[in-house]
Amino acid sequence: MPWMDAIRGIRLEECPPVRPFAVQPGRRVSPGWWWSATDGQLVRYGSGVMRTQVILLDHDPQVVAMACRPVELIWREANGSCVRHAPHLMARLADGSGLLLDCAGHDEISRRLAHRAKRVAAAAGSAGWEYRIARPPDPVVAANLKWLAGYRHPRYRGGELAGRVVDAFLRPRPLIEGAREVGDPLEVLPVVFHALWNGALSARLLKPLHEQVTVSSGQAGQGAA
Repeated sequence: MPWMDAIRGIRLEECPPVRPFAVQPGRRVSPGWWWSATDGQLVRYGSGVMRTQVILLDHDPQVVAMACRPVELIWREANGSCVRHAPHLMARLADGSGLLLDCAGHDEISRRLAHRAKRVAAAAGSAGWEYRIARPPDPVVAANLKWLAGYRHPRYRGGELAGRVVDAFLRPRPLIEGAREVGDPLEVLPVVFHALWNGALSARLLKPLHEQVTVSSGQAGQGAA
């Protein structure tokens, strides 16, 4: 169906992948599932590169739902050839708009993808959506988010501890200092990590997380120095 009809009539974030992720001999791919803390759903991914981008989307407060390859765009080139392209990921944003995303495994983008990206970006823009090619994030940021994602599940929210944890960091201070003020670090630290994941607490993610990293209440840019 026409692209505009599709996005008006179908919730793409609820659609399964239009193409499977086959494991091919000799190729280093690792398809799997990611449990999304954003909407409590399992999200497919086709490789480690895609999984990293899924983690970034899951951590983004502007994202309210996501799906893997839920739509395929088809168009005809000037020479008459038919092109089909299924962006790797789709995300629904808090303002109701959408994001289409392709994952680049390296900083260098192939000519084939660059050409297709122009068409997909134009289609996304016509609907008030965004399209981008996502390059690998800073490795330290990726490692930090992967660690914090281990505490993304609501079971680490902490109940009454959650409020005390946030209050402990109203004044920016070392992570372990605030945790010890609240109680036994073995009990408190998972709650701190959950709060760092969901944005109730913030830290500089361009530096490796450790017990002396400065933590504060509220959000701060993860890319800050």
